Amino acid sequence: MSIQSGKRNALVGLAVALSLSAAPAFANPKVGGAAMYADKPIAVNASHAKNLTTLVAAAKAAGLVDTLAGPGPFTVFAPTNTAFGALPKGTVATLLKPENVDKLKGILLGHVVPGDLAPADLDNQIKDGGGKAVLKTAGGDSLTVMKHGKSFSVMDGAGGTADVTISDVKQSNGVVYVINKVLLPAS
Repeated sequence: MSIQSGKRNALVGLAVALSLSAAPAFANPKVGGAAMYADKPIAVNASHAKNLTTLVAAAKAAGLVDTLAGPGPFTVFAPTNTAFGALPKGTVATLLKPENVDKLKGILLGHVVPGDLAPADLDNQIKDGGGKAVLKTAGGDSLTVMKHGKSFSVMDGAGGTADVTISDVKQSNGVVYVINKVLLPAS
């Protein structure tokens, strides 16, 4: 081997080693243009996502930020700003009023499932449930998760269905699935 090719091989080896050491073991998808960090809690990551600002404002108004920053683990189905915008006009403004904090909290807890449910966990529950996984939320409601090809959908207690647009966003205290509709309780 020539000195020139030896230097070239050493440089290539060094470049590969540096790129591997700098690359994370798992790269989360971006949400709302923001990086999501697996070592940060749900509340912190969500606060950086431009498409989750309404959810973050609602969590603050309902007093749930500390909960979503806590140890968990939680599986959160996070509706986007567009999902909140699709609610009847004035709904979000009404829910954000202090006198409606209990109703707002109930709706938001209907998006949170205790535990850290990765896509493989949901797949197994769907398989065991004959095509549907019924999950109990932190608010006491039930959500039904189904799979269509490689994508998940979530049906709420009122019969509305949201599609998961971004799956498996790992957090230090659980996992987030971004959805395109707000989930509502049965009553």
